[in-house]
Amino acid sequence: MDDQKYTKPYKAHVLVLPYPAQGHINPMLQFCKRLVTRDIKATFANSVFISKSMHAHPGTSITFETISDGYDDGGYEQAGSAEAYLEMFRIAGSETLADLIKKLDASGHPVDALIYDGFLPWALDVAKQFGIVGVVFFTQSCAVNSIYYHVHKGLLPLPLSGKNVSLPGLPFLENWETPSFVYIYGSYPGFYDMVVNQFSNIDGADWVLFNTFYELEQEVLDWVAKLWRVRTIGPTLPSKYLDKRLKEDTDYGINIFKPNSSACMNWLNSKPNSSVVYVSFGSMAELGEEQMEEIAWSLKDSNFNFLWAVRASEQSKLPSKFIDDPTLEKGLIVSWSPQLEVLEHEAIGCFVTHCGLNSVLEAICLGVPMVAIPQWTDQGTNAKFVEDVWCMGLRTKADEKGIVRRGELECCIKEVMEGERGREIKKNSSKWKTLAIEAVDKGGSSDKNIDEFAAALAQSHR
Repeated sequence: MDDQKYTKPYKAHVLVLPYPAQGHINPMLQFCKRLVTRDIKATFANSVFISKSMHAHPGTSITFETISDGYDDGGYEQAGSAEAYLEMFRIAGSETLADLIKKLDASGHPVDALIYDGFLPWALDVAKQFGIVGVVFFTQSCAVNSIYYHVHKGLLPLPLSGKNVSLPGLPFLENWETPSFVYIYGSYPGFYDMVVNQFSNIDGADWVLFNTFYELEQEVLDWVAKLWRVRTIGPTLPSKYLDKRLKEDTDYGINIFKPNSSACMNWLNSKPNSSVVYVSFGSMAELGEEQMEEIAWSLKDSNFNFLWAVRASEQSKLPSKFIDDPTLEKGLIVSWSPQLEVLEHEAIGCFVTHCGLNSVLEAICLGVPMVAIPQWTDQGTNAKFVEDVWCMGLRTKADEKGIVRRGELECCIKEVMEGERGREIKKNSSKWKTLAIEAVDKGGSSDKNIDEFAAALAQSHR
């Protein structure tokens, strides 16, 4: 992870800046690993707080540095609100990013390109100050970002009027199938500004990269490619779960939460093939107690084996009668799980998830059918695609209080696990798995795009 591994001259040097959250760090770090195999030097800049909190073992010759988000001792939680956090990150981040670029230049490793998370558009302004290539990396789907672009340009006025949304390259969407920041106008104004402002200076970016693959979102990608120099470079999973060409790439390499690996795998090893329902809502979602209770009893009533990852901070929301129920021998609850290992396990028959893009791509690459319980942000739109476009899962329907009831969830789980529609869903899951692997394998759509990008970087090397 130090520069000693670069004994031969590298072709270019990229500085990579993710938004400090697990679902943003993982794909950008995986992309770095692909660049390193093409003799591109990669420096990865986490926030100070994330750097202190994470468990890291990337196993590649990537250099790690830090910048400040202004809250080095507590990150987002210390800020108290999204608005305060994002404004301070812009100020402190711009200053410390510039300092880092100067430091790397002085060390004899000048930066040729800055690859920055779309959530941090101010990073492009810093790149332009230094005359280096600016590359925006989107960690949400092209479909979702197209919606945000139309909002930013005033082409999709808010609040939404009528009942439906029709945009180029996208299926017909009912209003509630758009991202929650669009559909529920005025909710989470800080995050709304963040996702819409991704496009405030995008015309100045030299490249626009999407963590998806062309075959998955072909129509909307063709439309967006008319606007910018767009390339798909995903899915960004460790090579072990895709093309297997990067022998040491067996894990994401950075975990903000430490997984209960042995407990999960030992338990799964004792279960029959396709008999387990795996439930996880990621690193950020916070479900209410009522929703947690409905999920808990639906898992028990479905009578399937289940593995449920419930973060330590969320476990107090589990119903006490559920935890103490002596008949729960079919279930295992852990605070965090090694998600890729779990999804790859032959015992898994269904993945119940909030439908964040990383979780969706993981399910696609491992051919696991999904049941979606979208919570907010892009998840409702992703769930629309999972059910109606990619046809590899089912969406649950919430009641008037926004709660998915136990009967609804139980019905969806049973349909996916053993129903007629479930058989078709499993076939489609296998189809998308094959296409995802082909995209990143030698000569695939994403592989060619990464080759092209790396070659262009080499030409800009200082």
